[in-house]
Amino acid sequence: MHDISAPSMTPDPISSESNSVSIRNVDFCYGASQALKDIQLEISSNGVTAFIGPSGCGKSTLLRCINRMNDEIPGARVTRGSIRVGDIDINHPAVDVVKLRREVGMVFQKSNPFPRSIFENVAYGLRLRGERDKAKLSAAVEESLRAAALWDEVKDRLHESALGLSGGQQQRLCIARTIAVKPRVILMDEPCSALDPIATAKVEELIWDLRENFTFVIVTHNMQQAARISDKTAFFYMGQLIEFSDTGRMFSNPRLKQTEDYISGRFG
Repeated sequence: MHDISAPSMTPDPISSESNSVSIRNVDFCYGASQALKDIQLEISSNGVTAFIGPSGCGKSTLLRCINRMNDEIPGARVTRGSIRVGDIDINHPAVDVVKLRREVGMVFQKSNPFPRSIFENVAYGLRLRGERDKAKLSAAVEESLRAAALWDEVKDRLHESALGLSGGQQQRLCIARTIAVKPRVILMDEPCSALDPIATAKVEELIWDLRENFTFVIVTHNMQQAARISDKTAFFYMGQLIEFSDTGRMFSNPRLKQTEDYISGRFG
């Protein structure tokens, strides 16, 4: 375990033994506007946690805090509290953000394959990390595409452009690209919102199959999707965490009326 108080030591997220995410008393602001208020959330290793709530409630902001994607926005900052992946305080000044984002991968709302071959899309992160061995790259690409349930569909066209894949295939390719570098946590921001029902079902099945190996955190507006694929659900409203519990309990017997009203469609 690293002593992150020592300036000579660089905390390395790869060294953490846990895939858990601990969010403690987090306040977050965009400039003078406070977007998150005193968020406390413990996301256990492996499995799927869904973030639900109306637009503008802070769920995507919190998701992007976990791999510091909000760093790219001028004036955006955590003003209080801590976020840990395993035992690493991700906002410590010594943390290497590039390494953090390899450990905490992200799949976006709109699939974003690179304008290169299917093979090179999946191998990209491995090459960036310095892997040059062709046999190892080929094995890792096949393993990742199999894990993403895409291998049988693309194995004869690995050197064709990824842009020729369907929307659902492109999203699964992005998942394969993410898991190729073996992250601990995978963040997903509305990963199925641009997909048809058949492609959505394939991505959901994929998430369910991979949940024992990765910690998934998923933002979704789709209540049925949250109920189908998540182990735990967090409900947000106006920058606050309202309720967090096992998904089955939240959807069948929410503790708060505000949660029940949102889930049943009475507001939001």
